[in-house]
Amino acid sequence: MISGQIIQNSIEELKAITKVELCVYDLNGMPVAGTVDLPEIETSLIIGFAESPADSQVIGSHYLLKILDERELLYVLVAKGHGDEAYTIGRIAVCQLQNLVVAYKERFDRNNFFQNLLLDNLLLIDIYNRAKKLHIETTMPRAIFLIETKMEKDNIATELLKEMFSTQSGDYITAVDESSVILIKALQESDSQEVLEQTASTIVDMMSTEAMLNVKVAYGTVVQELKDVSKSYKEAKMALDVGKIFYAEKNVIAYNTLGIGRLIYQLPINLCRIFIREIFGEDIPEELDEEMLSTINKFFENNLNVSETSRQLFVHRNTLVYRIEKLQKSTGLDIRTFDDALTFKIALMVVSYMKYLDTMEY
Repeated sequence: MISGQIIQNSIEELKAITKVELCVYDLNGMPVAGTVDLPEIETSLIIGFAESPADSQVIGSHYLLKILDERELLYVLVAKGHGDEAYTIGRIAVCQLQNLVVAYKERFDRNNFFQNLLLDNLLLIDIYNRAKKLHIETTMPRAIFLIETKMEKDNIATELLKEMFSTQSGDYITAVDESSVILIKALQESDSQEVLEQTASTIVDMMSTEAMLNVKVAYGTVVQELKDVSKSYKEAKMALDVGKIFYAEKNVIAYNTLGIGRLIYQLPINLCRIFIREIFGEDIPEELDEEMLSTINKFFENNLNVSETSRQLFVHRNTLVYRIEKLQKSTGLDIRTFDDALTFKIALMVVSYMKYLDTMEY
């Protein structure tokens, strides 16, 4: 339902333009909003008019009119003045307030619709019926962007997103939990993966510069039908979770670029334990120190090239070889060979995933 403050603002603007005093009452005859100089009407007169079949009534210099929503009486509006002018202004006010009621109700209904759509709470026939009623296109390219913020910053992020993306172009912003805001982005048939990446990067940059927010943005694949929007949402949600585990340094994570991280994320924990035990036996290596971890990551980045890695790390080649051999003694894996390097990389990711699951249990 439309708030009293919205009604107050609307009739104050009309009064400022027309100089006609206006007041809105509920069906119990109690004032909801009004301009300052309008004297109160007796409660019994308001209730009597509300219960009558008449659309309007004149009491002295006051014109009483009904505000309806699909033939349901919501409020009674009173305009003070003489002659046709006050009545006309009253009718204009009624028309404006009825349009506001419809707009706010549709906004709420759309929010409710998209929330249930994302969470798979709607039957297929309900999706199409409600979409038609809410004037939402059922066939057009869309993708879900999930923007994770701190809970106390959600309102700021939501308002900024509403400034960046317009419902007139088919975009919609909602939320289904307290940790993130969801952008349902309408796309063009010609939009490529680069457009999605650019949109996500723009959100990160705008949140940082305009609101000083450090956010992570994950997005799913493009879907063509409204009924498949929940699929893109699930993909974006997985991308956000996988990104936290394996790609913590990234602020933008795309579902279709998760690679092996997505595969590991879907493994049962028991299978992960078996794999780690097969690789390391009972002597699972403790947390690698920062120097060793940095060396390994740089070595992988340079495609197992010892010379290039030592150059970028500003260490002697023999020092790098010593570190690699030290790792080989503790794990039994020589990451200078492709097979062992691949095994070790996957093992590190599996260990990270297991630690993540351990933190989720507490």
